[in-house]
Amino acid sequence: MGVDGVTGEDEGLRRRGCSCRKDDFLPEESFKSWGNYVQALKETPNRFMNRVLTRSLDSTELHEIKARSQHEMKKNLSWWDLIWFGIGAVIGSGIFVLTGLQAQQVSGPAVVLSFVVSGVSAMLSVFCYTEFAVEIPVAGGSFAYLRVELGDFIAYIAAGNILLEYVIGGAAVARSWTSYFATLCNHDSDDFVIIVHSMPDDYSKLDPIAVVVVCVICVLAVLSTKGSSRFNYIASIIHVIVILFIIIAGFTKADTKNYSNFAPFGVRGIFKSAAVLFFAYVGFDAVSTMAEETENPARDIPIGLVGSMAITTAAYCLLSVVLCLMQPYPKIDKDAPFSVAFEAVGMSWAKYVVAAGALKGMTTVLLVGAVGQARYLTHIARTHMLPPWLAQVHPKTGTPINATIVMLIATAIIAFFTDLKILADLLSISTLFIFLLVALALIVRRYYVSGETSTTDRNKLISCLILILGSSTATATYWGVSENNDWVAYVITMPIWFLATAGIAVFIPQARKPKVWGVPLVPWLPSLSIAINIFLLGSIDGASFKRFGIWTCVLLLYYFFFGLHASYDTAKESGENRTGDGWKRVEEGQSVSTVTASGVSLDEAK
Repeated sequence: MGVDGVTGEDEGLRRRGCSCRKDDFLPEESFKSWGNYVQALKETPNRFMNRVLTRSLDSTELHEIKARSQHEMKKNLSWWDLIWFGIGAVIGSGIFVLTGLQAQQVSGPAVVLSFVVSGVSAMLSVFCYTEFAVEIPVAGGSFAYLRVELGDFIAYIAAGNILLEYVIGGAAVARSWTSYFATLCNHDSDDFVIIVHSMPDDYSKLDPIAVVVVCVICVLAVLSTKGSSRFNYIASIIHVIVILFIIIAGFTKADTKNYSNFAPFGVRGIFKSAAVLFFAYVGFDAVSTMAEETENPARDIPIGLVGSMAITTAAYCLLSVVLCLMQPYPKIDKDAPFSVAFEAVGMSWAKYVVAAGALKGMTTVLLVGAVGQARYLTHIARTHMLPPWLAQVHPKTGTPINATIVMLIATAIIAFFTDLKILADLLSISTLFIFLLVALALIVRRYYVSGETSTTDRNKLISCLILILGSSTATATYWGVSENNDWVAYVITMPIWFLATAGIAVFIPQARKPKVWGVPLVPWLPSLSIAINIFLLGSIDGASFKRFGIWTCVLLLYYFFFGLHASYDTAKESGENRTGDGWKRVEEGQSVSTVTASGVSLDEAK
């Protein structure tokens, strides 16, 4: 199932279209009977080792895996669409809600530096994403990139966190939508929620408006990607006009005295805010999932990703400066900071403009997030790590309807119950974790190629990567647990990171050059991305890591009871589990799905 050739069974699946039979969810051999399933469970250790060692190929992701969706997605997006998708995906509740909370309680006016730190980290990740998206333009985004470079199991763990990132991000934005809608109606946000006193405080405010908004977005997302792009384009233009208004009008009411105590919470407050405000940059990776629908990925994706991130970072910094110049940081409102700030300086009418602009921005964030998350889920389902029913693309709309609806149902449920702060902290962990894995995968891609990299160079690379990860983790851990600003530990950990990165640059030759567009300053740039992402993780509270750990346990339970066996059977049927020379090639990093019985790859055979 899922290979390029079309069997009679495949034809039956194609004729059924978007059906809902058992074989659409668990069609694999391991689930044909209870006996088969029990036998599969007995083979779990061997199957797990197989999937850990299996790495995919660019060509496999581009052709064989993509073909499992039965229909092609329509290629109708340009770099202009991607820039506006990027702006629409990113500028939303992160700036309009979290800025107030962080400026008031964590970093003060120095929140602008927090945006700079998280913006640098996001831009580094953008560069890493861009090279992959150009060379592997599929809907799977980082999931596909990690399958190619770090293997099936790592890709699955990342995939679970990708889905969590999108569900939580959408839920957080939907709840913020309600807050600004209340401001626009001249009401308090609690007037539009249902308070259930018998539930825990963080889950007691039920938000029906958030659910309605998510449902409307779902309809838009399933109808047409190009239509979603046009809606996003128009809404984003209005949004940008509102942002320019806030900046210009805000500077006319600026009071430099409010900057007299620039960093009241010190350097630690700046980095703590940076870790949470990374939430404000989440969404750009959705642009990479649209590579499969882009007319010219090699040109359009770099322009779209880098261009939208540069515009977004500049806007965030200016907006945060304006906010803290308009009001003393202790008086900034944590729920609707910009609206209240304009009211405080005598421009009460402006709060309605701000609220309307924020609603526009959050609507586009939800829309682009819905488009992106569905495409992630589609590609994950193509590998059968999740039910293949989710991978089906509708023949008329050219969109993954099943995946879109399922993801947005989950988003609506979370948005209905959960408080924004919990969502923002947990989202940042998942996102930073994924971004550091993509940066790691980029180094592996450049310096390790099967059949070209010697065993000595491979071992050097592994050693250097362990040192980079270890030193970065030690730096972040010390930062997170130490109560003072002692710098002695950093004198040890940071030089180790530097020497390990220099070791890759000097002693290991690059095994692969980018074909079209490449990240500059490799390995320094992706190594710095790893270090910053891990460092920001060290600034997040312990409760969020506990929730992250619980989610990871849930992922592993599903994987060992279902996902592992389904993906193993699918790989076996398409030829990925052959032994002998093919197995050796898997260990070296080449997927055996493209290796013939004689040990010659299909590409070579052609």
